[in-house]
Amino acid sequence: MKHKIDAITKFRDERGWKGNHNLKDLAISISLEANELLENFQWKSDQEALQSPDQNIKEEMADVFIYLLQMADKMNVDLEEEVFKKMKKNAIKYPVTK
Repeated sequence: MKHKIDAITKFRDERGWKGNHNLKDLAISISLEANELLENFQWKSDQEALQSPDQNIKEEMADVFIYLLQMADKMNVDLEEEVFKKMKKNAIKYPVTK
């Protein structure tokens, strides 16, 4: 994960975008990109949306991930660790029923 964050940070810094990447703007950007992802499915079934020949769905997924990684880095959050914590919490909240 560190090499991804380093590459994203380098890309951002080379373009002078660091000043625009405060927590508020990163959170907004995550939401905007998630909505752009959702737009690919509007008025379509899953199958119809996935039949599109372009890479838009994958690119929007990547955009969400990129902003999320930047936000986690800025907050010193280990996303992998937080995912496992959340899964444990979800396992208690939503136990497997027989």
